[in-house]
Amino acid sequence: MARIHIRRFNTLSPVNSGGMSNSNFDEAKGRAKEAAGALTDDDDLKREGKADQAGAKVKDAVEKTADKAGDAVDAVKDKLSGN
Repeated sequence: MARIHIRRFNTLSPVNSGGMSNSNFDEAKGRAKEAAGALTDDDDLKREGKADQAGAKVKDAVEKTADKAGDAVDAVKDKLSGN
């Protein structure tokens, strides 16, 4: 049986080709790792993929919350400045 080498990705510096948010990139990377782990019967790689996907969901939720908070601050600033 041929051995397949799986390259482990550095989660701290994703190579983002543009147009894709970091959380979307992390989720796609996690899905790829999970699939590769399933194909190679590598339980550690499957778990790593699931963890990447979970981290992407958390990152996405934090980004959405930060956006909403920023919008609320902007709305208050507009009201205070009379706009």
